[in-house]
Amino acid sequence: MQCRVCDGSRLSLAIDLGKQPRANQFLSYEELGKEPYYPLRVVHCHDCQTAQLDHTIQKEEVNANHTYLSGVTRSLQNHFADVADEVDRRFFAHVPRKSCLDIGSNDGTQLLCYKKLGYDVLGVDPAHLPVQIALQQGVPTLEAFFNLELAQEMHCTFDVINAAGVFFHLEELHSVTEGIHKCLKSDGVFVVQFIYVKAMMDNVAFDQIYHEHLLYYSLKTVNCLLQRHGLELFDARFASIHGGSIIGFAGHRGKRSISDRLVALQQAEEASGCNEIDAYYRFAQNMKALKEDNLRFIEAQKRANKRLFGLGAPVKGNTLLNYFGIGPDILEVLVEKNPLRNGMFSPGKHIPIIMEEAVKTHPNIYYVLAWNFRSELLKNYAPLIAQGVLLHFPVIA
Repeated sequence: MQCRVCDGSRLSLAIDLGKQPRANQFLSYEELGKEPYYPLRVVHCHDCQTAQLDHTIQKEEVNANHTYLSGVTRSLQNHFADVADEVDRRFFAHVPRKSCLDIGSNDGTQLLCYKKLGYDVLGVDPAHLPVQIALQQGVPTLEAFFNLELAQEMHCTFDVINAAGVFFHLEELHSVTEGIHKCLKSDGVFVVQFIYVKAMMDNVAFDQIYHEHLLYYSLKTVNCLLQRHGLELFDARFASIHGGSIIGFAGHRGKRSISDRLVALQQAEEASGCNEIDAYYRFAQNMKALKEDNLRFIEAQKRANKRLFGLGAPVKGNTLLNYFGIGPDILEVLVEKNPLRNGMFSPGKHIPIIMEEAVKTHPNIYYVLAWNFRSELLKNYAPLIAQGVLLHFPVIA
């Protein structure tokens, strides 16, 4: 294969999670056991140092029956509000008529924040159910894949273009980035939000590797992609959301001064060695150790006749469940807030999913798959914790 970012051919296998089902393919009862399995391998490009999957599931299949909703958790709502406030305050507070395009806009949660600040907004997302929710909330949204062709058809430019948690999904990576270049005003700001690969390594958050996530970015590698299309990062900051993310601010190349904050982050990244393939080899070893530790914990609890439920049914949880080999014999159910997953089953391990309000008797232990919302969950479950229910976090971020 060729590198998805630089077209290089010098790629080496870095992490192999075996064959797994598509993590976002939650199943109905009739579909149990019929889900296909695909290789889940991360390769490393020796030329630009981008980590990426070597197998692509077509985007039409990936986005069919998509059930992720941005607005389910208060943590993500607050994060999106903070990003919109920062962008407006720093760059566009003085602009009387301003606009924002959100690529992969999901249920419109991020755009609602910009709309409240007086922006004309437009979302683009290929997933039918989230788009319908966005439209019901009054967020204009195109049900489509954003790419250069769509950008050319739109015949408009935007002050802000946002891509939150979507830039690592892109099968048409260069077409999308070129489309952003075309739709961004000359003094516009492209806000690219992505899970930071260095944080993934630090937290051993291997569950963020799944088939929808085709790429795993650092500051260096995302900037390599942007610069290829006439864009560049001019500032960035670290955010705790999703266990550690980068909020990158980009513009047309040479348009804005590079911030001292970005330079400091880049220097720290380079010093960490996280872009080197040896860092991925260490990551793989740490994953195996984490698996062993978690299975020892679970075996001890089962010997003590403890009941365990999964807390959350996030997409990434399915990577963990399948890699650890955790099924309904260990976790009786997965307890969720997202109504689109109610009554479904996890792919591969077939654990049933129920809503929080359906839990009548709590288990001894909640095994927290939605670990990235640790603070919110500890607050929400504080009364149960006080009664002796344990929340166990397999990944500590």
